Amino acid sequence: MSTVEDEDVLLLTAAKPPKARPRRLRAIFLAVATAQYTIVAICVSLSVAGILRYLVAPQIVARFEAIAAALKH
Repeated sequence: MSTVEDEDVLLLTAAKPPKARPRRLRAIFLAVATAQYTIVAICVSLSVAGILRYLVAPQIVARFEAIAAALKH
């Protein structure tokens, strides 16, 4: 081996192993982002359900009642 390769080997063996801390922070960030996404999705779903329940459903029921009344006459 040449001296350059020997120095590379010595530097690689002397280097400290990577710490697990960035993985822990990444896992925490992923958990927080997932929780936030879930909460936002639930809020949007409840908003859409509320709009459909209180604004759209009465209109649909009224149309069906009008059709039923028209068919009876």
